Amino acid sequence: MIPFERQNIKTVLFDLDGTLLQIEMQNYISTYAASLAASLHQRAATDKVVDAVFSAIRSLIKRDSGDISNEAYFFRHIADLLQLDVELIGRNFAGFFSTGLPVLDPFIQPLDLARSLLEACLERGLDIVIATNPVFPKVVVESRLARAKLADFPFHRVTSYENCRRCKPNPVYFSDILTELNLPAESCLMIGNDTKHDLAARKVGIPTFLVDTWLIDRCQGDFTTDLRGGHTDLLDFIMTIDKQR
Repeated sequence: MIPFERQNIKTVLFDLDGTLLQIEMQNYISTYAASLAASLHQRAATDKVVDAVFSAIRSLIKRDSGDISNEAYFFRHIADLLQLDVELIGRNFAGFFSTGLPVLDPFIQPLDLARSLLEACLERGLDIVIATNPVFPKVVVESRLARAKLADFPFHRVTSYENCRRCKPNPVYFSDILTELNLPAESCLMIGNDTKHDLAARKVGIPTFLVDTWLIDRCQGDFTTDLRGGHTDLLDFIMTIDKQR
């Protein structure tokens, strides 16, 4: 266990999908990839674009080097597979990002307790970071927040493929957040539902709360977390933190 005191917590990092909203992730990503493919239908075969998008997302999650942003890496990977110009792909994808995102809304449902969780954090003077895996652009993450009725909160940071160079479960994803926001690890708490992706925060010294309402256990039981419980348990824990200001 990482030694920590709840009263030292100043910043809360929230995973998004399965933590602050309900999502049918397989259908969501499949529709996302198909929609991007449709925007390129005059340039490449649909099935090849879909495969390239999935390949790019998988490669993003596995990448180790941080020489370029996740956004640049995503487009470069797709361009290489399809033998198309990066800027051409970007122009075509931009159309979907600007007008097509409502097609993804049916796969997202708000979580009743999510607003209470965030409000409880703010009432205690805690900063909130949306630490979602940065394989999507900011506009797509913001669309999910809006669908979940959470877009009006003053988030300290929202991770996306534009502002990150690695993904969960790479521990450097978390250390980059600490560095960029000038945060000591012991002043943070990572909250998420994925035993591999979210609990990787412990590798850089960030305590974790595993939300097991919609648990994703990629570790098959072989994991360690500092705290664990459902959404109600999480709210009860947050309510025990003294107000900071």
